[in-house]
Amino acid sequence: MCRVLAYIGPEVPLENLLLKPENSLVNQALDPEGHPELQLAGWGFGAWSEHLLKPEAPLLYRRPMAAFYDDNSTGIIPSLQASTMLAHVRASAYDAGVVLADENCHPFSYEGTPWIVAQNGDLPGWKVLQRELLAHCKDEYLTQMVGTTDTEFLYVLLLSLLEDDSDEGVQRALEEMVRLIAQAMKDLDLVALTKLKMALVAPDRIIGVNVGLGHDGETHPEGDWKELRESGPGTDDYALSMLLEPMYLLMGRNFEHDDTTYGFEDCGEDEATAVIFASEPLTDSVDDWLTLEFGEIVFLEKKGAHITRSVSTLNV
Repeated sequence: MCRVLAYIGPEVPLENLLLKPENSLVNQALDPEGHPELQLAGWGFGAWSEHLLKPEAPLLYRRPMAAFYDDNSTGIIPSLQASTMLAHVRASAYDAGVVLADENCHPFSYEGTPWIVAQNGDLPGWKVLQRELLAHCKDEYLTQMVGTTDTEFLYVLLLSLLEDDSDEGVQRALEEMVRLIAQAMKDLDLVALTKLKMALVAPDRIIGVNVGLGHDGETHPEGDWKELRESGPGTDDYALSMLLEPMYLLMGRNFEHDDTTYGFEDCGEDEATAVIFASEPLTDSVDDWLTLEFGEIVFLEKKGAHITRSVSTLNV
């Protein structure tokens, strides 16, 4: 299971997000609390900062090696800060067929769109599913695809379905993408559990998505993810638990004054100045984290000094 971390708020040192906290994203690659395997297939981040020479474009860093072995991280990251960031560590099967390359590391970033994307997910059979789905993809994005991952193809498909970059426009495109995938799986007899836990990030915006399909292609699979998790790795129930598990948000203020625990100063949501969106809680105080339940989409945006949050149920 991949790991995702997104942030918007005041400019903070990137090492406060990626390196210093005890349960930092880099440390999760070595010691994941919510997954039984190490994440060895690469990592990366995209970040915006007003102090960059090109503040309108994301600074993109991706490397196809375990994050905790990346000697560049301690040399580069301490020199950077960001007000918007999306980072990811890549999990994959322990299989010689897995392609380790910069191009297969998240986040993905294309010209012609403000959005970068990373995913904790899986689209089984995606290469064959392209028979049905390529008809919905635009050439301007297909021609930018250089990797061999399902996430990059989903990025192409989603961008192609976007009519505009509004919250409503993104939600409509995501709903249509899920419907198209479900139908293509039925048409090609490739129905399988599909996990689409995504983070779309643009300057001062995070859109978090927790959606997918059950083992039989159902759009509303049922079950208690904690009870299903007890079945253990390698079982269908365990896989379903990973699909149904929530994603997590932490909102507050004065995060820039804490560099070791992802700690925010408690405040009302209307006073929050920063937010972290993650694939798992990053602090011991799990109760401080809000959840994005399966079937939901969250819209987070920095407006002035404050963060707004809106959650909707996806119509799929």
